[in-house]
Amino acid sequence: MQRIEIKAEQFFELLKLKDTPMWEIFSQMIDGNEKEIIFLDNEDKVLFNYILPANQEKLEEDRKEFSKQFSDKLANFN
Repeated sequence: MQRIEIKAEQFFELLKLKDTPMWEIFSQMIDGNEKEIIFLDNEDKVLFNYILPANQEKLEEDRKEFSKQFSDKLANFN
């Protein structure tokens, strides 16, 4: 499995500047092979990782699950 390391702060800043959803970038990276995406902080410490699926259908499932979990956490925060 291919590993891709991404500096989280720079990645999310670029997404904001380009007004592009993270899931759109992930969609463009799909090539039939799973990839491990590792998000690093500015000191190269692992913040979190994500296994990019091999197909669009699984990516869409992941996106929906992420959105649900994120909404649930926001609801619990308030």
